[in-house]
Amino acid sequence: QVQLVESGGGLVQAGGSLRLSCAASGRTFSSYAMGWFRQAPGKERDFVASINWSGGSTIYADSVKGRFTISRDNAKNTVYLQMNSLKPDDTAVYYCAKRNSASYSSRATNYDYWGQGTQVTVSS
Repeated sequence: QVQLVESGGGLVQAGGSLRLSCAASGRTFSSYAMGWFRQAPGKERDFVASINWSGGSTIYADSVKGRFTISRDNAKNTVYLQMNSLKPDDTAVYYCAKRNSASYSSRATNYDYWGQGTQVTVSS
């Protein structure tokens, strides 16, 4: 019913930038909050950023605040994560997710659909 496909990951040197995209299927995309999470090898999945249904409200993990920006274009059924000033600690698989609610959330358990992830590797 709902499919999420991430793109834009890759290898970048520390201090560089990447923009991740998450394309969503379905005509009800604009009704739901979206989130980005990441998981490094041997680590649990961590919250990165979330955005409400309209794009008017956002939240960020402290580790990325001031460096990453989440945004959405409901006309294109797409959510973005602009990643600037990347650090080696940002290396992880990044996942986008859809919540069955209009409000943003930092809790992974509040999201009902997930993409398969895109690898981001930041070299020192």
